[in-house]
Amino acid sequence: MLEIGKAASIQFAGDRGFRFRVIKVCPKPTYWGWVWLTGYVLDSKGQAKDRREIFVQREGLRRQMTRARNGTSTVRS
Repeated sequence: MLEIGKAASIQFAGDRGFRFRVIKVCPKPTYWGWVWLTGYVLDSKGQAKDRREIFVQREGLRRQMTRARNGTSTVRS
């Protein structure tokens, strides 16, 4: 899972950020450092709400830290 916010694209600044589960990375070339991602916007429970395609800066993508059932922290992607 990723946290999408201002660092990924200015359009996602402030309260317009969201958690995103990637299902596809577009292989077509685009501007250097940018990528099209397809995936699902997640609600507060981690359930998929909406399927979206977003255009974001690779360097601005942040993996979300989650808690495993045993209480340890893990990075989900």
